[in-house]
Amino acid sequence: MASKKPFRFSWQAFNATSASQWREKARRAESLGYSTFHVADHYIGPGPALAATNHPVQDIAAVPALAMAAEATSTINIGARVFCTGYRPAPILIKEAMTLDFLSDGRFELGLGAGWIRNEYEAMGIPFPSAGTRIKRLEETIRLAKASMRGEMLHIEGEHVHAVDYEALPVPPRGRIPLIVGGGAPRVLGVAGREADIVSINFNNHTGAIGPESLANSTAAETRKKIGWVRDGAGDRFDDIELEIGMIFVALDDSQRAAAEIWAKMFNITLDDLRDCPHALIGSVDSVCDDLHRLREEFGISYINVQDQYGEAFAPVVARLTGK
Repeated sequence: MASKKPFRFSWQAFNATSASQWREKARRAESLGYSTFHVADHYIGPGPALAATNHPVQDIAAVPALAMAAEATSTINIGARVFCTGYRPAPILIKEAMTLDFLSDGRFELGLGAGWIRNEYEAMGIPFPSAGTRIKRLEETIRLAKASMRGEMLHIEGEHVHAVDYEALPVPPRGRIPLIVGGGAPRVLGVAGREADIVSINFNNHTGAIGPESLANSTAAETRKKIGWVRDGAGDRFDDIELEIGMIFVALDDSQRAAAEIWAKMFNITLDDLRDCPHALIGSVDSVCDDLHRLREEFGISYINVQDQYGEAFAPVVARLTGK
């Protein structure tokens, strides 16, 4: 098991009704003690393509949204959980990431993933290659990111990433950018273990949609397997890795617990099964804090991602476990 690390919490935001509301949301996450203000990297709006995936709508694009969040705040980290390496050429993505780090005075966390929502690729006319090809592109993008962080003259000629004969700028203000790699399958988690500072333990969404199978492969037993794949990739550096997980289901009061019962029916499991899932926190503030201590003791997971709709309600847990 990884060494015990301090708890950190991120608020993952998807939507805003206005620019001022977006800025205020980032400031609110900062004031409540969250360590990071995250966005996802998704583009298509409501419609049949997205509805088939059961994925929430994200109104705004990640890069400009993060730039505005950085400008509105002063201490909280910003980042994407995670940038899809198939949506833009790697040199452009990494240049944008390094610029976000520069403009935020080194408060950026670089999240990279192989991509999984086939419908989104197809809706935007972007080729959706095999999982092996997507992971290879991820590996080459990580190589480019690390070379760029070092400020090297670039000479990368991979199967999917080409960046030659120019110097990577801007140089990270703090010397390096924390790298997050997320996934839920053996190969990508092995890559994450080998390369990342922070590994995000996710559903294995090989079906291209969130559904009962996603939850079935995210039980406590399956999560242990995933962390084993991280360990296999990491080797001796495993204890240096920060393990992160997304809390997809959070219920801290009676109205939210009623919603949890609806989730359980939707995923064809019992409420007790949902409660036992490492991606769910259901109960009082006291019991949820106890659950998070157990999650850290059992799995070594200390970095907790909370989705937009739970950010305010979850604040007492953040305060209790971070002392803020």
